[in-house]
Formats: sequence, C-alpha cells, structure tokens
Amino acid sequence: MISRGPQQQGRILQSNPSRKFLAGTVMTKEEIIRKQKQYLFPSISTYYSDPLVADHASMQYLWDLEGNKYLDFFGGIVTISVGHCNPRVTTKIKAQVDKLQHASTLFPNETMVALAEKLAQITPGEISCSFFSNSGTEANETAIQLARMHTGHYEVVALRHAYSGRSQLAQSLTAHSTWRRSLPVPAQGIVHALNPYCYRCPLGKTYPECGVACAKDVEAVIQTTTSGQIAAFMAEPIQGVGGFITPPKEYFKIVFKIVKDYGGLFIADEVQTAWGRTGKRWFGIEQWEVTPDMITSAKGMANGAPIGLTTTRPEIAASFQGLQISTFGGNPVTSVAAKATIEVIEEDRLMDNADTVGSYYRQGLESLQEKHQLIGDVRGMGLMQALELVKNRNSKEPAPQETTQFMEECRKRGLLVGKGGLHGNVIRTSPPLNIAKSDVDEAVKVMDEAFAAVSPMHAGSASR
Repeated sequence: MISRGPQQQGRILQSNPSRKFLAGTVMTKEEIIRKQKQYLFPSISTYYSDPLVADHASMQYLWDLEGNKYLDFFGGIVTISVGHCNPRVTTKIKAQVDKLQHASTLFPNETMVALAEKLAQITPGEISCSFFSNSGTEANETAIQLARMHTGHYEVVALRHAYSGRSQLAQSLTAHSTWRRSLPVPAQGIVHALNPYCYRCPLGKTYPECGVACAKDVEAVIQTTTSGQIAAFMAEPIQGVGGFITPPKEYFKIVFKIVKDYGGLFIADEVQTAWGRTGKRWFGIEQWEVTPDMITSAKGMANGAPIGLTTTRPEIAASFQGLQISTFGGNPVTSVAAKATIEVIEEDRLMDNADTVGSYYRQGLESLQEKHQLIGDVRGMGLMQALELVKNRNSKEPAPQETTQFMEECRKRGLLVGKGGLHGNVIRTSPPLNIAKSDVDEAVKVMDEAFAAVSPMHAGSASR
C-alpha cells in the first residue's frame, strides 16, 4: 500500500524544485478539481473515483499532489518514450527556449530541418518528406488531405475499432460509438471494414484456419460501399484506443495488395506504435513487413511535447496544392524535443530493450492469465501490452466494472495503467521504453495483488 502520511508528503514535495519556487501560491487538490469542473469542458473525466492530481515526475515514476509515488505503466497515454522529464531531453528543451522559442514555418530554422533530416534516415523505404503539426489528429487530417490530392480520389477506408483523433474528419475515421457521440455531422467519404480482432472475430472464425478472412473484407467494402477507386486506406498497426488489437502476421500484406489494386495509398497511423514501441524496429508497421506510402505519428515522438508528423515519399508530397502552414508545426522547441527523444532511443537501443523487456513482461502477463480467470486475452507487442478482462471466458462477456476496480486497486498499490476497448474492459500498458525487468517484476506483482483483490472468486486455476 502507498504511504500517505504527512511526513512523506512533506519530504517529497520539498524535493520538487518547481513547488518550492511556487511556495505560497500552490493550489490544493480540492481547488484544482473544483476549478477543472468550473473552467474546463467537458466536465472532468478521470479513471479514478478520487481524481489523481499529477504534481511531478521523473523517468518511470510519477507523484501526485499528495506525495504518493507511482510506477507509471501508461506513460501519459503511450507518450512518455524515454522517461518523464528525461534530462537528456529536457536539458536541450531548456536551452532552445532561451535561444528561439517560435518563429513560425514562414522562416526556416535549423531545428526543424535537422529533425526532418533525421526522420528521413530512419523512416522505411523512400519516405523522406515531412510535414509537422501539433498532434496526431492534425497529422491524420493532413495525410487524408494529401492522399486525396495525389490520387484524385476521395473515398477512404478505415477499420472498425479504429481511433484517429478528435476533429470532424478524425472522429469520422474513428469507429467507436463512445468517441463519435460528439460528432454531429460525420465527414463524407469514409467507410469502415472489419478489423482483425482475433479474440472477438467478427466473422466467428478462428485463426489461422480462418485464412485471415477479415483482411479480404477490405476488398468487399471497397466493392460495395465506394465508387471502386479509393484515395487511401488508413490503419493503426496495433489499434490503440481499440484495446491494443494486434493483427495476425499476414494481415497487412493482404490488405496492402488490395489497397493498391483499387488505386489507394496505404497510410500507417503510427501515433501510438512508432519510435521503437513495438520492439526492434522504429515503426510498428515494419513488424508486418509492409512499407506504407505515408506514416503519421505524434505522442511518443517528442516524449510529451506536443507534435504531429505526416511523412511520405517526395512524389506524393509534391502533389500538395494551395497554400498551407501550421503556425506551431515545426516549432523549434518541439523539434528539439523530438530529435533529442529519437537520439536517446537510438543511442540506448531502446527498441531492442522494448523487445527484450517486452518479451519478459509478456511472460509475466501470461502467468497472470493462468492464475486469474478475469483475464480473457493477453495481446500486444514490445512494450505495448494489453489484458482484456471478461466475466466468463466461455461467453467472453466484457468486464468493465472489474476493469475499473482493477485500476483502483493498482493505484492503491502504486501502479498506473490505462484502459481502452469498445466496452472499456481492456487494460492498456505502455511504460517508458527504458524500463528494466525489475520494473516489470514490480508491476506484475502489483497486478497479481490487484486481481486477487478485485475478484477473489476468479483467482486460482484457469481450468474451469
């Protein structure tokens, strides 16, 4: 259990320079929550019954305002790639703030072109031209806009259970009812094919005997719900908000050929899967041995600094028509943050660490599955791992209430995890890429205790 005594709270908060500097002006937890509800919309949304008010963080740990320390295994929603406030990143950010904070993309600057050059060196195939924006939402908007210009076609195929952002177009690409309720008028020209959700196969089949029939549905959707000529197919290599749904190894090769047969570009939405997250390689789509026409990314690219990336081949980039700028895209500070983050991943071979420690972590999660009946499925890749919780393994009835309870129990014991899935019953974990096996041991131990606390009736043998 986390110690919550006043002595610990005082010791931790005194060790945080930012709070010392602001002594006498710091809001209480209650004030922050009240003002969140009063001045921000929509009304406060939180994972926990008692909101966690974040105060400061360092590498794999985060502290709340009350001084409680947590091992962060969600990383700001798959965003903290190299650890919270990693000094090898923040030192360069601080230096850039004092030199040049903003000038807009109307004026070329060294930081922006240096980042673009670095990306050209690590992106697959001939992808080498980048456009910078502020978020994954904007990156995906730009990709669809460019694909329509390049192909001369309008219609786009996305996948069910996808999540692409919060703008009108991005929400239209998204295929979750919960995320589309704030979408009064969907964007036109978007259709959705079946996704490769092996645990809950929409066709009622079993892999590999299924022959990856879900991939062939992409062609059926094009033939029946489009004009037969598409601008693009967009997919996350591993569906993030969908619950880390991971396709079988053949899936994207089959889909890639279909997309090309119908005149479209293949866009890999790497907002969550890039930068070594899936292990061994820079980009998640490379795990399926497919070279996309375009890649979008954000989140872990700059370790928490706001950034969006759309990158493609030169001839596709040259198709862009009309004027276009992004006021904050390519900002000197975020460009430096991104390049520094990429350099840490590269120098420390963190994509290899994600593979090695990720495999070790996967073994730990599978051992939990053997012990706890609530765990219906374990899936993911590298340091992007998920547990789907069910009330009954035979019926696979989702267990959203138990998922919420599990998260509460993990928090009590000093561990932060995320959730997702259409039914809110998937535990998502995405710790920093530089965690050690000892961090995994701690996380798995906490999860074991949390599962036992959530549903003692499910603990024990998984044979029933």
